[in-house]
Amino acid sequence: MKNYLLCGGAISALVPFVPVSAQENDAGDERSQPIVIADLVREDAILVSGDRETGGVVVYDYPGSATIVEKDQIEQRQVRDVAEVLRDVPGIAVGAVPGQTQVRLRGSEGNHVLVLIDGIEVSDPFAGEFDLGTLQAEIGSYVEVLRGPQSALYGSDAIGGVIAYQSGSFDGLSGRIEGGSNGTVNGAVRAGSSGSGWQAGLSANVVSTDGEPNARGGVRDIGRDSYSLSGTGTLDLADNLSLRAVGRYVRTEGDFNDQDFDPASPTFGFVIDSPDTRYENEAIYALAGAELKLFDDQWLHDLSFQIADIRRDSFGPFGRTFGNEGERLKASYVSSLKFEGSGAEHTITVAGDWEEERYRNTDPFGFAFTGTRTNENVGLVGEYRFWKDGFTVSAAIRHDINDNFADTTTFKVAAAGNIAYRTRLRGSFGTGIKNPGFYELFGFVDGRFIGNADLRPEKSTGWEIGIDQGIAGNDITLSLTYFESELEDEIFTDFPPPDFVATPANRDTMSTRRGVEFSMKARLADTLTFDAAYTYLDAEEDGVTEVRRPENIASAALNWSARDENASASLVIRHNGEAQDLAFTDPSFIPVRVTLEDYTLVNLYGELELIEGVKLFGRVENLLDDRYEQVFSFVSPGRTAIAGIRAEF
Repeated sequence: MKNYLLCGGAISALVPFVPVSAQENDAGDERSQPIVIADLVREDAILVSGDRETGGVVVYDYPGSATIVEKDQIEQRQVRDVAEVLRDVPGIAVGAVPGQTQVRLRGSEGNHVLVLIDGIEVSDPFAGEFDLGTLQAEIGSYVEVLRGPQSALYGSDAIGGVIAYQSGSFDGLSGRIEGGSNGTVNGAVRAGSSGSGWQAGLSANVVSTDGEPNARGGVRDIGRDSYSLSGTGTLDLADNLSLRAVGRYVRTEGDFNDQDFDPASPTFGFVIDSPDTRYENEAIYALAGAELKLFDDQWLHDLSFQIADIRRDSFGPFGRTFGNEGERLKASYVSSLKFEGSGAEHTITVAGDWEEERYRNTDPFGFAFTGTRTNENVGLVGEYRFWKDGFTVSAAIRHDINDNFADTTTFKVAAAGNIAYRTRLRGSFGTGIKNPGFYELFGFVDGRFIGNADLRPEKSTGWEIGIDQGIAGNDITLSLTYFESELEDEIFTDFPPPDFVATPANRDTMSTRRGVEFSMKARLADTLTFDAAYTYLDAEEDGVTEVRRPENIASAALNWSARDENASASLVIRHNGEAQDLAFTDPSFIPVRVTLEDYTLVNLYGELELIEGVKLFGRVENLLDDRYEQVFSFVSPGRTAIAGIRAEF
């Protein structure tokens, strides 16, 4: 009962993730009439990932379910790991253990969520998903989340949706340094400059902690050091021609504990202290592109090339124990034409993507196949958008030609319109696809996990309907969405007799996900706001609840800012309901279903301006020191306190 009272007590001041309304402008543009935009903060914000149009789509033109976590929210909540603030977004469940942080969108798997960083596809080609624990928030960054199938625009990996991290643009110099519990020392600096026809920025982040034990009854601290360096730049060669470039280097070093697989041990199947076990992840991402605008910017052309090069290794007391490498090369061309007629706006976009993935084991013992495997894919996209009098319709179709799997066509249709003053109705229907990953096809350690080269891609079909409502002049805005999806040929890990060796297979039955997403934003006073989000999820496979998908997730945030903006404070409460998980506590290695208890995290943030441009800040996370597990027997951190100083010039 205490957990629900805490969530309820904070449900009146969330600012970041709730509907907003457009304001009427002097020109009387009908789009700027007061309508509610679900889960979005600024009605003029550009949703870069919302379509394949080169300039993105204005949020009040997007007919799907989307959230923008804006840079002010990231700053006020002192976000260091981007995954943590995603807990406040409707439809998202986060599960984190050392070396792997997964995000599940609307009950999808972690590898069903496409992650983009400044437009670069960053999933590990070997594992088929991105470890969100390696993504630290830069100064001035923000995050976009699209919920529901997006394969019609982005192809494989986007069954559940898209998370797009944008580093943003920055002028000037800003930095911060902080320290606190568990030997934590974090720092960040960002410099940017711009002039006539150019912009450039450089950012560096360090997140370091000695950590604390994560085994039940353990004493070994699990530390981590993460480093990232990134740069962005744009250059106008002419009034209608521009170039852009993005580069990013990320390195993460951390400790982890193994599970005890000694059948004679009383802790069989549990995480135990494992001295000298650690991991190293290293990644290089880069993108270069050019954009050409014709006919008064009505016809846009964009050509881009990108690369992702990712390496992961693990180590034990006697050296390297496992590793893999993955590389992705991708080229994209997008052409978008806008035209008007009969008071309506039309946009036609076509796109082509060529992608090649390479991956291999780097097993130091020679037990697993270490040769290079490749996969090549060509995707052809067509999209049409229509707008008139506050009514939006979009339709997209994509055909993928893959050299390892059957060709696939996916689609999505969506519509939204203002049915009354400050009332907006929206709905969508679409399909998705996810190709098997390298380790699923070929295994990663012979004798312990055997690959299955006959795996079929997973396919999904989903729909949603939602309503957004503004109340009291939009001082209160509400958003409600109902969604359903079905997943066919779901890939799971099987343990067939007589040897019970783990191997992946496609399910013959259908996996179903349905639920409700609710969000609210309220302005209680000039200096006080409240945001809240709640998700109910029913995810089942053949009538059995799927693991690590809580039925109930809620968050609430109360935000205060002084009138002169020289001080601020936020109280954030996040609740995860109980969830099912699998435990390998039986010597046969056949998994046993267990229940992960619900937990509630209370976080408090505050800052005070000392002199102009210099602020002192601090935070306490997990204020009530709740002990909880996001994955069976992996104990999550307790209470931590951090203080620091930041300056901006």
